[in-house]
Amino acid sequence: MTGMQDREKAFEAKFALDEELRFKSEARRNKLIGLWAAGLLGKQDPEAYAREVVAADFEEAGHEDVVRKLRADFDAAGVAQTDEQIRHKMVELLSEAISQIENG
Repeated sequence: MTGMQDREKAFEAKFALDEELRFKSEARRNKLIGLWAAGLLGKQDPEAYAREVVAADFEEAGHEDVVRKLRADFDAAGVAQTDEQIRHKMVELLSEAISQIENG
């Protein structure tokens, strides 16, 4: 029975580690997309805008809240970016974020 309990604990630990990596990677991705968007929007303080984007992700589960924020800000500023372009950039930056997290 101990072998099975050890295995279960190992699976739980791996799941917790994977979830932590996912959370950190998504938060890093949101910061990166915020910095990217800040450049397109001509923001004076890109870091502050990136923090707004990171905070927007806590409105609901998933990443659609981030897409909506960027879409609204791009529309208000007259920046031509489609939802597809925003989502594509988010996928690109998620890969970069994972790499950054894994490499310290």
